[in-house]
Amino acid sequence: MPEIKIQPEVWKETISRVREQIGEIIVGQHEVVEQMLWCIFAGGHALLEGIPGLGKTMLVRTIADSLDLSFSRIQFTPDLMPSDITGTQVLSFGNQGVTGMTFQSGPIFSSIVLADEINRATPKTQSALLEAMQEHTVTIGNDTHQLPQPFFVLATQNPLENEGTYPLPEAQLDRFQLKILVPYPNAEELKEIVRRTTSSHQAVVSKQASASELMEIQRGAREVLVAEEVLDYAVRLMMMTHPEEDSAPEGVRKNVRFGSGPRGIQSMISTGKIRAICHGRMHLSTGDIHAVAIPALRHRIFLNFEGQARGITTDQIIQEILDTLGGRT
Repeated sequence: MPEIKIQPEVWKETISRVREQIGEIIVGQHEVVEQMLWCIFAGGHALLEGIPGLGKTMLVRTIADSLDLSFSRIQFTPDLMPSDITGTQVLSFGNQGVTGMTFQSGPIFSSIVLADEINRATPKTQSALLEAMQEHTVTIGNDTHQLPQPFFVLATQNPLENEGTYPLPEAQLDRFQLKILVPYPNAEELKEIVRRTTSSHQAVVSKQASASELMEIQRGAREVLVAEEVLDYAVRLMMMTHPEEDSAPEGVRKNVRFGSGPRGIQSMISTGKIRAICHGRMHLSTGDIHAVAIPALRHRIFLNFEGQARGITTDQIIQEILDTLGGRT
């Protein structure tokens, strides 16, 4: 692999162009867009949670178009089968009546895959994404097929309707780098949404970066320096999510059943590096860790019965840990 030319200002400008292009289509949701860009340029998968109609599908499609990446949307339903996602072997007829089996690829063979309402499919179908998300391959029978690069799974789920849904198991949740909450727009944003979607003028997404530029930034992020004290800060933060730790705050000890695993700190570091690049820096700060901690850890902390009964959220738990740690710079 050729040596990476370190150019943080160029990378910062590339990400900024993509951000501005998304803003031409998506109204508001600045924090959501920022976190999505952190995740994608870090090479991770994202889980978006919000009620229907908030533009989650439009956001994902806009990102794919602005980065000139292939896109596919899979609507998850209870009767969806794994082969509907991955593809399957089909019988083909060649010359002179010769028959054979050929692989017909499924919609997962795109650079950006939108898994819409992922919690509506059965666990068997949900698990079809596990190998793809971790290994970037799909195995059918004895054959392993490489997915396109770059590859991202951006999944959505509705937090309101639980009837007929299958909550994602911990192992699958842990493979999402960030869990991003999509809030309801305010009054001014609602008016702007109506203006944009009901007028004759429709904005067109233009390409702002290529797949090669995206992958260059992903490789360049590995060169972002992590000082020992910053790494110690991230480790302390993650360890404090565990109720058995002496340093854990009271809210963790009383309300948490299990804390974050090692992927939590990996997600904070890799996402924080992209945030540093967004600010034109090639070194990670505790402020970067502080900024990415909640979306990186909120789906990796599991409350006990008391915490659930009291209506405690994992965001509140993480914020208490951050307040205890301090050190935001």
